[in-house]
Amino acid sequence: MSERALLCAAVDRMHAAQCDFLAGLVRIATDNPPGDCAPAAEAAADALGRLGFSVEKHPVPDSLVAANGMVSATNLVVRHRFGPGPVIALNAHGDVVPPGAGWSVDPYAATVRDGVMYGRGVAVSKSDFATYAFALKALLESGLALEGGVELHFTFDEEAGGAIGPAWLIERGIVKPDFAICAGFAYNIVVAHDGCLHLEVSVAGRSAHAAEPQNGADALEAATEILAALYAYRDGLAAVRSSVPGIVHPTLVVGLIKGGINTNVVPDLVTLRLDRRIVPEEDPVAVERALVAAIEAAAGRAKPGIAVSVRRVLLAMPFTQVPGQERLVALLQRNARAVLAEEIPANGVPLYTDARHYAAAGIPTVLYGAGPHSLLEANGHRADERLVLDDLRKATQVIALTLADLLSGGSP
Repeated sequence: MSERALLCAAVDRMHAAQCDFLAGLVRIATDNPPGDCAPAAEAAADALGRLGFSVEKHPVPDSLVAANGMVSATNLVVRHRFGPGPVIALNAHGDVVPPGAGWSVDPYAATVRDGVMYGRGVAVSKSDFATYAFALKALLESGLALEGGVELHFTFDEEAGGAIGPAWLIERGIVKPDFAICAGFAYNIVVAHDGCLHLEVSVAGRSAHAAEPQNGADALEAATEILAALYAYRDGLAAVRSSVPGIVHPTLVVGLIKGGINTNVVPDLVTLRLDRRIVPEEDPVAVERALVAAIEAAAGRAKPGIAVSVRRVLLAMPFTQVPGQERLVALLQRNARAVLAEEIPANGVPLYTDARHYAAAGIPTVLYGAGPHSLLEANGHRADERLVLDDLRKATQVIALTLADLLSGGSP
């Protein structure tokens, strides 16, 4: 049997155990917010230990956790050295968005129907805890003569921006990989993605009895002026085009509005949260400056008694290409062609992910992992999030083969 066939056979042999491993992770609620994820990291470390891995636990200081809007976080690192040579990091995140409504199954039951597992985080991205752990295990069981090393970086703050996950590990020198593969889907390779700016706009007025509204300053009325300006600004974003395949133009969404006291009271405070996606060609600092200026101009048109403030919640830089990325792409495409029997593209996406932290440190990085052709098909961040378990098996084979190529000096 060839070395490549040995690797694929090892993945096939462990597939049932891999599915059980993933189900165990899905059954642990890791909603972020609130982001109380340290207990889940402990459970994941125990599960990895049962697979035979030695797991480093790196708790994040409480002050940093709180500053990033979470309750607790622990990063996990698994390292295996085959010998001298490059180190390839495999990164996935275990925190998830809250499940929301509309599920046909318990979002934390890891229900399997017709070869498909359902559950919050099963595709984004607990699946790739399983992909990467079992790809490394397949390498170890195959007994191949390899050089270099593999690291698993399992973090729990991607939904809050990744600043106390991969960025924290890299900045402190805990990890220093030569290449990185981050959580993705099986049928495409992501080579670039949008950045993201989250702003909170606070519109403060003065309350009054609804029978005498002239005695107040209506914060909601002023907020509507700002909303109109934001939507006018949004309409102009379609003219800003990206040259990256898969990314079209920037977007803006006002995703959260809250405020007011009661039906019969003039609103004294309204807050807006907005999401502005930043294409790779844009300057994030200039984007923030222009957007804040548009908000302040609209605030200036409000009636007397209104005060407006703007606070940055998140600024995620775009993920852009780093020299050396092309080698990862070529190997993944070659191995995916062999396993999936189809050509897979390399493209950008309008999302933002932890991959940007590796690229910002000069590390050649791509996104590739277990999942279908699109986020929509996976129901990512939606009810009935799903993963075809055979795609998990195939993606694990692609990753295992690619690691073997990288660690044996292989080239496409």
